[in-house]
Amino acid sequence: MPKLTDTFAKKACNPETGQDKHWDIEVKGFGLFCGKQTKTWYYQRDVGGKTKRVRIGGYPTISAAAARETALGLAFEHARGAGKSAMQVAPTLRDALQAYTERTKLRSEKNKRNVRDGIELHLADWLDLRLDEIDRGMVAARHRRLSDKPVRANHTLQAFRSVYNHARRSIDLPECPTVAIEWNAEQPSQEIIGDLKRWHTEVTKLINPIHRVYYQMLLLTGLRRTECATLRWEHVHADRLHLPMTKNGRPFDLPLTPEHHAILAPMKGLDKNWVFPAWKAKSGHLENAERLSWSAHAHRRTFASIAAETGLFEEIIGRLLNHTPQTVTGRRYVVTDYEKLAPHMQQVIDAFKRYLPDLFTETK
Repeated sequence: MPKLTDTFAKKACNPETGQDKHWDIEVKGFGLFCGKQTKTWYYQRDVGGKTKRVRIGGYPTISAAAARETALGLAFEHARGAGKSAMQVAPTLRDALQAYTERTKLRSEKNKRNVRDGIELHLADWLDLRLDEIDRGMVAARHRRLSDKPVRANHTLQAFRSVYNHARRSIDLPECPTVAIEWNAEQPSQEIIGDLKRWHTEVTKLINPIHRVYYQMLLLTGLRRTECATLRWEHVHADRLHLPMTKNGRPFDLPLTPEHHAILAPMKGLDKNWVFPAWKAKSGHLENAERLSWSAHAHRRTFASIAAETGLFEEIIGRLLNHTPQTVTGRRYVVTDYEKLAPHMQQVIDAFKRYLPDLFTETK
């Protein structure tokens, strides 16, 4: 074993894969770990039969002398029994991901799946690394590598950040290394359905009548794609839709009008649970509707645009769309009853009736 010095650290090679670990001949547990792009000082000891490791810092930011001094301090503290808190072991990314996705307050199964899939697909080689072994250089380099698809790169490393910060609540970890990332600009789509008569023609030509009604409800409620597809009959009431859990983690009641019920009428009796059943789908509900020229979210934007044209205030439109209020007062104190939103919903439906009279004639 060598004595770890700045000269040794400078000459130490970065392997193409995995990590090379070099241990100091003088200070037991003091090591230099060389990854593909980084060199990091660590102090490691066996505590209670388990190997525990403390990340001291990266080379050359931390010199060999400074790292050695820190390692000696940890060894001294451990010898007198005061270093146990410093020797808390950071979880691997795999374990941290498991703990994160088991949270009862995580907003949806879809969110859990997206986080898990993104990390397991694009950060698979990090899964068995401890969180304190993943540094700023690594995350910045991975983000750049994935940035041929800018949104994918952002979402993957944002998922990592969520998992890391969740683990940080219970383990003494440094600031999340994603602070080093220059996030890619994301331009949200502004697509709306500009030609409603053309939309009506496309929907009418759909072979599956369940899909026709699905798109009609998307347009006339402003619901998100999954919220609409997973509607149960127990959620449908005479005066409202009750969604027990939504994207923002809260239940939501959306006013329903007689026109909504007329559109839903053909769906009654098809399935006792799902409003939009899909009997071949494992879930039992609609998952992949026939495609139109417009995305499902374009229907939601069109609902908002028509609402704005009727003169509704932006705050009211946001309430109808179940957007999370941006102010503390709006989030914590302002509660808008669905009954107070009902006249505004009727105002939007009346506007649609002027634009699409044939749709409402068909449902009488």
